[in-house]
Amino acid sequence: MADPELPPPAPEAAPEPAAADPRAWHRSAFVRQAAFFFIVLPLVIAGNLAVWAAFNQPHDAEAWTGDIVGFSFSPYRQGQDPTKNRHPSAAQIEEDIKLIAGRVQAIRTYSVISGQQRIPEIAAKYGLSVAVGAWIGDDLARNERELAALIELAPRRNVVRVMVGNEALLRRDVTVDELIAYIRRAKEKIWKPVSTAEPPHIWLNNPQLVKEVDYIAVQVLPYWEGIPVDIAVDAVFERLALLKETYPGKPIVLSEVGWPSRGKVIPRRPYVGLAEAELSTEAVPSLVNQATFLREFLNRAKHEDITYYVIEAFDQPWKASEEGAAGAFWGIYNADRQPKFPMAGGITEAPEWRFWASLAAGLALLPAMLFILRQSHVRPAGIVFFAVLTQVAGSAIAWAGLSVTGLYFTWVGVTVWSFLFFAQGLLLIVLLTEAIEFVEVIWTRHGERHFKPFDEKAVSPTAKVSIHVPIHNEPPEMVKETLAALSRLNYDNYEVLVLDNNTTDPEVWQPVRDYCALLGPRFRFFHLENWPGFKAGALNFGMEKTAPDAEIVAVIDSDYQIEPNWLKTMVPYFDKRDVGFVQAPQDYRDRHESAFKNMAYWEYAGFFHIGMVQRNNFNAVIQHGTMTLVRKSALEKVGGWAEWCICEDAELGIKLYRAGYDSVYVNHSFGRGLTPDTLAGYITQRFRWAYGAVQIVKHHWDALAPWAGKKTGLSSAQRYYFLAGWLPWFADGLALLFTTASIVLSVWALYQPHLVYLPVAAFLIPTIGSFVFKVVRSLWLYAVRIRDCSFLESLGAGVAALGLTHTVAKAMLNGMITTSKPFIRTPKCEDKPPLAAAFIQVREEALMLVVLWGLTIAFLLSPDFADSHSRLWVAVLLVQSVPYASAVMLSLINVMPSLRRRKPKAETAGVLSPAE
Repeated sequence: MADPELPPPAPEAAPEPAAADPRAWHRSAFVRQAAFFFIVLPLVIAGNLAVWAAFNQPHDAEAWTGDIVGFSFSPYRQGQDPTKNRHPSAAQIEEDIKLIAGRVQAIRTYSVISGQQRIPEIAAKYGLSVAVGAWIGDDLARNERELAALIELAPRRNVVRVMVGNEALLRRDVTVDELIAYIRRAKEKIWKPVSTAEPPHIWLNNPQLVKEVDYIAVQVLPYWEGIPVDIAVDAVFERLALLKETYPGKPIVLSEVGWPSRGKVIPRRPYVGLAEAELSTEAVPSLVNQATFLREFLNRAKHEDITYYVIEAFDQPWKASEEGAAGAFWGIYNADRQPKFPMAGGITEAPEWRFWASLAAGLALLPAMLFILRQSHVRPAGIVFFAVLTQVAGSAIAWAGLSVTGLYFTWVGVTVWSFLFFAQGLLLIVLLTEAIEFVEVIWTRHGERHFKPFDEKAVSPTAKVSIHVPIHNEPPEMVKETLAALSRLNYDNYEVLVLDNNTTDPEVWQPVRDYCALLGPRFRFFHLENWPGFKAGALNFGMEKTAPDAEIVAVIDSDYQIEPNWLKTMVPYFDKRDVGFVQAPQDYRDRHESAFKNMAYWEYAGFFHIGMVQRNNFNAVIQHGTMTLVRKSALEKVGGWAEWCICEDAELGIKLYRAGYDSVYVNHSFGRGLTPDTLAGYITQRFRWAYGAVQIVKHHWDALAPWAGKKTGLSSAQRYYFLAGWLPWFADGLALLFTTASIVLSVWALYQPHLVYLPVAAFLIPTIGSFVFKVVRSLWLYAVRIRDCSFLESLGAGVAALGLTHTVAKAMLNGMITTSKPFIRTPKCEDKPPLAAAFIQVREEALMLVVLWGLTIAFLLSPDFADSHSRLWVAVLLVQSVPYASAVMLSLINVMPSLRRRKPKAETAGVLSPAE
């Protein structure tokens, strides 16, 4: 009786209902596509725009309609930097003063040299008072120049007060006594009020300094203290009240007060004056917070009748290198001299959000439209899912772009962010290709391709098959079992060529030779010494020795035990004249031996029972060597096996497609081999597969490129599925670069916590978003397509796949910069690795894991990164560590004796013996 699980040979295609009336089919497809174009897509886009609008609702705050008392005024523009002796011209200074003259009554300066000595004169033309400041630092010669210029400018009519130094004590550039000496020298020559500008704690801790000045110039910046914006204005006036209480009768001028629109989130910190219970949030720099703070402060300052200088008139990009990311964003105007926000009405964090939302919808529209046009076999739910996913992907790119809008970049920043955006775009493309496969598998309308036998020139079911078994240094007993199974095939017309490739030990290859003699003349053994070309070279030698009347060449790995009806079932598929090769899945018989092998078994199953089945629908399967049958004439026509490629089997498949041949994939396990015994062997095998994929893409790029025409021999579906099948591996290489970049940025941030802004937006979607999508996708596909795999086993398969990520990444990056690697054999029947080898076989992954977890701990312990923004960065690092943790865990599972299991009797029974 025939096995009911086996596919029938060359079945007739059962006509689908739509096929009975092609015109009705096309009409219904047209109606569906029109409905999606004009109903579904607009609704999805509208939903996306609604989400954007919901996240960008205007924020209401108290309006301000009067003039501002004073601005801190620094006239430097983008590209100018006083620390590099690049200063604004007098014309540029006048442009700035003219711009703000209608909004402010006075300005305050920080220096009186390098062109800024002209500021009082220019300000007088526009009716502005000036509080002139001289910079005092650790450069004594400059201090003298500043003091001399200050004394010269002070008599001007519009100079209302002077300041000798700005936070010189806070920076510890001078001592209190040295600063007092400078102040006394200024007071000897200047009859107008003289002071120095410092934060509150400096004034409170130095009463002797207070005695020397005519007024207290205090800088109160709640942001730097980690005070939440909702109580920041209260904190400002509390500081002023404390100073008034401490020094009654002393005039106080608020020399700096403000809030930045961008920068690093400052974690909450305990401080005097406000209850700890109020510190429920943190100091968040944002445009809304800046506008909210300023409007509230200006109204209260008017009521309290205080003198103040809002920091500052214009953003100062050069300050980022001095004060960190926030240093550049204290301006009421940006560096392009445009106002950041209105003083009345609603405030939107990203005023340009409509542009970016439209860009997101536009980016997503094209792939969604192409998918609807080309994937008529997908059910409506799948098309809706893909349309939504493309909108999410487009919004992710747009959101990342929006996150850097308004930043001031150096060439280093431009280079870094350009790479991050380019890499992010590539990763999202990979996610979309994986989403297409996911949608097609879950919501496809059609089943597998069917094949109708041809009567004309059909290959006889008894056509001669030459079975080639390449071996290299394989355990003799394992090979004997493979040959014994082949001797019991339920097929008459075949031969077996055992091709021993460069095995040096006679005690390994001679027992196999003797066993072939025992099996009879159908089995021929060839021992090749110093033979070039590795496995491909041995297979090409086998072609020369193949029987002249053989019509089909089959390849079996040395560890496979074949079912008797393999050839009887598979050969009839060659009745279709243009079938070049017929492929069955790889399978394994030892998954019950250990938890490690069980995880590897189900990880393999995902490719063979999901990806390959889907590709078969489009005649785009990847040939994978063992369990393959190839038409001999086709093999000869394309030049045999490629000895330059370490994945000669997959390369042969592409050559056959390019030569015009079709393929058949029969999703039934006709043979079962052995999984690698060690993680090292598992890793070695995957490195070979991934490196070989790069070799193939580079060699056949003329046919695989998306723009390649039909003349190259590949259909558009074949080009797509070959590239889509390997793109996730290229993404692993890209992910390694992302991880390396995050490590470098993390070390830099920990070294200079106040200067480095962590680019969370550029890493959040490519790491956390893609990780979540891949996990959900994998579990869903396994549940739908591999139903005998339990949920825990599918999780184990995911861990195994993640554990190979670093290996695949190295292989892809190696493949892109090198041309060849020696063929790497996957060893079988190895001894189990000792416990000491657990970390040796994944030493690179273990090192990366230690680094990533070490950085995570450092961020968690650092008070400079106790904010929510930094916690997102920690989440990025933890997600990036998952593949490396998976590799280490997989290695431990591999070596732990307690996780090894014996085969059940059902698997060990009936060890094959030669046919009698």
